[in-house]
Amino acid sequence: MKLWTVLICGCALAAAAQQAVNQQDNDRGRRQEVRSCVACHSLRLVDSQRLSRATWSKELDKMAKWGSQIQDREVLLDYLAKNYGDDRPATPDGISGDGSHAAGHEKR
Repeated sequence: MKLWTVLICGCALAAAAQQAVNQQDNDRGRRQEVRSCVACHSLRLVDSQRLSRATWSKELDKMAKWGSQIQDREVLLDYLAKNYGDDRPATPDGISGDGSHAAGHEKR
C-alpha cells in the first residue's frame, strides 16, 4: 500500500513539475511575442493567425528583415506554433488567442 502511495505521489509531483515547465516556456514565448511584435502592430493581428510552424518561421524571417528585434527566435517560434498553429481552433471575432484583447482595445 505504501508503494502505491509513493508512486501516485511521485506521478503527481512529476506532472505538476512538467506543467510548471510548460507554463514557464509559454510565458517566455509570450514575452518574446510582446517584445518582438507590438512595436509595429497589435497582438490581436498575430494571435488571430493560424499558421504552420514552417509558415510562422517564414513570417519571423520576413518580420526580421523589416526590422523586428527578435531576441530568442526559437522560443518565439515554439510559442507561435504551439499556441497559434494551423491545428488550433480560430478565435472568436474580436478576441485574441488568450482572450485578453477585445475588439477596439488593441494597440494601434
